[in-house]
Amino acid sequence: MSNRDAVKRHDEEGLGELLRLLPPAPAGWVLAAQELPRARAGIDGLVQRAQADLAFRATLLADVEAALAAEGVEPSRPLADLLRRRVAE
Repeated sequence: MSNRDAVKRHDEEGLGELLRLLPPAPAGWVLAAQELPRARAGIDGLVQRAQADLAFRATLLADVEAALAAEGVEPSRPLADLLRRRVAE
């Protein structure tokens, strides 16, 4: 079978059929995917403020979870760790 034949077998409709055979994504994955853009925006905003204001940086690092919550982001350990790393850069 040539590469061209293999590509033809995986057209959009064929891929759609294959995707329908998969089980639904776990609810936690769906929720995380929905929340990710807001979490990224909140973390980016906090990092920018921490870079511009040393007093804010100290306050943020003293209670990262509270800073995330104040931005409307659910304070989870992975997000708190990510924020700490980004601020430390």
